[in-house]
Amino acid sequence: MHDGGRRAVLWALAANSGIAIAKFIGYALTGAASMLAESIHSVADTGNQALLLYGGHSAQRAPTPEHSFGYGRERYFYAFVVALVMFALGSLFAIFEGVDKLRHPHELNSPLIAVAILVVASILEALAFANAVREARRVRGKATWWAFLRNSKSPELPVVLLEDFGALIGLLFALTGIGLAQLTGDPRFDSLGSIAIGILLGAIAVFLAIEMKSLLIGESVAPAAREKIVRSIKTTPGVLDLVHLRTQHLGPDEILVGAKVALDPSFEFVQVAAKIDEIEGGIRAEVPEARIIYIEPDVLRTGAPDDADPDPTPS
Repeated sequence: MHDGGRRAVLWALAANSGIAIAKFIGYALTGAASMLAESIHSVADTGNQALLLYGGHSAQRAPTPEHSFGYGRERYFYAFVVALVMFALGSLFAIFEGVDKLRHPHELNSPLIAVAILVVASILEALAFANAVREARRVRGKATWWAFLRNSKSPELPVVLLEDFGALIGLLFALTGIGLAQLTGDPRFDSLGSIAIGILLGAIAVFLAIEMKSLLIGESVAPAAREKIVRSIKTTPGVLDLVHLRTQHLGPDEILVGAKVALDPSFEFVQVAAKIDEIEGGIRAEVPEARIIYIEPDVLRTGAPDDADPDPTPS
């Protein structure tokens, strides 16, 4: 995990730990359904940040005979678990609690205490979210925020960004529900706030699960990195053509590259071996994350069945 992602996770872990304690105190004093939903939400977020940190640490293990490509994808696995925890512990619990309180409404106790705690929690969440945004800006380049969330190969920052954003919106729902319940005297508004929090968390969890599933299955490199690899291969002296190229992320910072390259047919065996080494060195110079590279030498054969490139630039 790069330093920016680690800092964002640690910030969120510290903020959510304190917020969870404060929210539970608020729920004990008020009995508000949306306050309980937010308490469980913060507990889930705290556990999620711990999972991300553990995944980053576990992914650094050296390759073994059983896992010869290493453990880089553990970061994707634990980010996927985060999505499941957010859905099961955050979303479903909040919806269940809201529906239960809709069916059996009761007056709120000390609503001003709940509002005060939620305001303080909002300030802390805003600080954590601002830190995550600052760290993400360092790596997203010119991409839009949506493109960054969809295409990032490093899971920590997108997860923390969406968690913190969801927490801020959830706090707004909780404040609105408690406020309307107090103004109208109808405690069902508090229950509706809890349901809204659950739906929000469910939407974020589904989005993260879809993205992490794609990374777990294996995604190709980003178009910019692919272009660098192609240019490096094709500009190597003695390379007549790139027959096909396949890439896959073994982790956020480790790429597997496989290429079939048409070389000058006059090369002798020793020259072919030297040219493969040169191609590999050129790729690593352009894309340092390309840790494992396999180059298959070939000669140009018009109409060969494998002339098509099976690893096109993603749309």
